[in-house]
Amino acid sequence: MPSLPFTQVDAFADAPFTGNPAAVMPLDQWLDDATLQGIAAENNLSETAFTIPTPDDPDADYALRWFTPTVEVKLCGHATLASAHVLIGDRDAIRFRTRHAGILAVVRAGAGYELSLPAWEMQAKPLPDLAAGMGGDVLETRWRDGGYAMFVYRDAAAIRALTPDFAALRPAGDLLLMATAPGDDSDIISRVFVPGGGVDEDPVTGSAHCLLTPYWAARLGKTAISAVQASARGGRLGCTLAGDRVILTGGCRTVIEGRFLL
Repeated sequence: MPSLPFTQVDAFADAPFTGNPAAVMPLDQWLDDATLQGIAAENNLSETAFTIPTPDDPDADYALRWFTPTVEVKLCGHATLASAHVLIGDRDAIRFRTRHAGILAVVRAGAGYELSLPAWEMQAKPLPDLAAGMGGDVLETRWRDGGYAMFVYRDAAAIRALTPDFAALRPAGDLLLMATAPGDDSDIISRVFVPGGGVDEDPVTGSAHCLLTPYWAARLGKTAISAVQASARGGRLGCTLAGDRVILTGGCRTVIEGRFLL
């Protein structure tokens, strides 16, 4: 029976059972998209990462794609970190070519890793229907084309108390919805919801911090920010704005290794 290697990794994890689980499945060549999507649905994690080696590519070691249980996504930070954790071997750095986010590099940093992602700015925009679905007292809303919405709240307690109406938010489509505020034991706090993409609440979202970091760097007046994502699992990230890049730091833990039977 055909089988594929399977590793489940908790990314942006500093303790057992924290961070965001991702499945990493190295391939020799791409399978058809329907099979990739079916595997991701079977895994039923927020993301499954698929890679193939690119020996003829001078700029990347692997090509990388990410799938939720229902859709392929354009950028995923935690599954990129997890892929590096599985594939880096004895190297100090590894590079991935992606379809929509260019080259993503991961380097060793002590016991963890540094992940370089693009820094994305957002624009102020009224989002009354989405804000109503998010709930709570929204102070500010921002938007970036491509399906990214930010909702700024007063404090960490407001973020932890949110109970979004997923049934109301789901018809808006595959949007990444970020709720954020100043932190209580970190510089910033956030929660991230993607109900239209098959993930009601994402445990720890690297791609969200591509957008959160530039916003909070400007607001706080500093480029190095400590971040907490306050999902049930929880996760901590270091975020540094470096020109047009965001550098995220975090650790990984391998929790499952095996074979996926096709």
